[in-house]
Amino acid sequence: MNNTKRGPPKHQNRYAWKPNADQKKNETEVGGKLKPYSEITGVCPRCRDQIQWKRAYGKYKPLVEPAKCHKCSKRNVRQAYHNLCSGCAKEFNVCAKCSCRVDRIVGRDAAEVEAEQEKLREAIMSARERERRTLLRTMDKGKTRNASNPLGNEKKKVADLFPDASLDEYAELNRDSESDKEDEEDTVICN
Repeated sequence: MNNTKRGPPKHQNRYAWKPNADQKKNETEVGGKLKPYSEITGVCPRCRDQIQWKRAYGKYKPLVEPAKCHKCSKRNVRQAYHNLCSGCAKEFNVCAKCSCRVDRIVGRDAAEVEAEQEKLREAIMSARERERRTLLRTMDKGKTRNASNPLGNEKKKVADLFPDASLDEYAELNRDSESDKEDEEDTVICN
């Protein structure tokens, strides 16, 4: 007797299945509201979808300690299900999980994120007090929304918060306006 059935399912589920729905989750554990999972980076789109599926259906097991890279044999692998460290993956232009040569890698590396954070800090420091508080308030709202929805598609982008095209232009605009104010004060004092 062959039990393989072909074709569509008999009925559609009324609601999505949630892993551990009956268990109370500790919010301070990794994957909780206070410590959401890190962003998936350095992998191809197919591998990213696989890792997201594991997170959505309760199969994801985060790394407790860094794993060994398959290329350089150093303990540099910091994300679960990755086989290569970010340096080797970038050097050989391959996916860090499946080691396949790909054109498009998902996510950004730590250096790019640090550079953007530095630009953001500079823009915040050069902004007016009112704009600075508005920006910080919006960022805090984005963090709480992302913490409640770790796979959230509603991430606030820095470009949405600033009226200008880039952080550099915004910081430069505020520097120019501050220097203009100082020049006006100097001319008023001289008269």
